[in-house]
Amino acid sequence: MSYLESRKNIAGSACGLFGLVLTFTGVAGAYWPVVVAGLYGAGALIAPPERPARPDFPDPSAQLDALRADFEKLRAYLADVELSVTAAARLREVTDLLAALLERGWVAELLAHDPESVHVLARVVRRDLPEAVDTFVRTRWWTRMAPGTDPPELHLERQLGLLKAESEQLAAGLRAVEERRQESHTRYLEERGGSV
Repeated sequence: MSYLESRKNIAGSACGLFGLVLTFTGVAGAYWPVVVAGLYGAGALIAPPERPARPDFPDPSAQLDALRADFEKLRAYLADVELSVTAAARLREVTDLLAALLERGWVAELLAHDPESVHVLARVVRRDLPEAVDTFVRTRWWTRMAPGTDPPELHLERQLGLLKAESEQLAAGLRAVEERRQESHTRYLEERGGSV
C-alpha cells in the first residue's frame, strides 16, 4: 500500500500515462505495451527516493515541563533532609535560583531556545544537586560512626556553592542574551530613524 503512494509509483504512473498518450496519437504503434511499461520503469527509476520520517523529539518547552516536575520531586526530597543552618541557607539560595530559572514566562521562552542551558539546568536538578545532598546524608551517618574526619557539612557547603555559581553563570548567560537583544533593537531604531 505504501508503494502506491510512493514517489517512484507516482513518477512511473505519470510517465506511463505519457506512454498511453503516445499510443493514442499513433506514435507507439504495435509496441505500445513495451513503450508504456518502459516509460513507467524509467519514471520509477528517475524518481527521488523516499526519505525516512524525521524522528519526533520533544521540543525544549516539553523538556522544561518535565524538568519542572522533576524539580518539584527534588524539592519534596530536600524538605525532608536535616541540614546545618549554613548548608540549609546555601541550599535555599540554590533552589531559589533554580526555581526562578524554571519559572514559566519569558525566562522559559529564552531557555527553550538554548538547548545547552536546558542541559545544564537538567544536570543540576536531576544529578548534581540530589547527588550532593544524598552523599552528605550517607557520609554524615558514617561520620557519626567514626568521628575525627572532615565534617560532611563542609563538603556539602562547598558543593552547594559550586552549584550556585554554575546556576548564576547560566542566569548571567541568559541575561547577556537579553542585553544583546536590547542593544540590537536600539541599533535598529537608531539606524531606522536616526540617533537621538
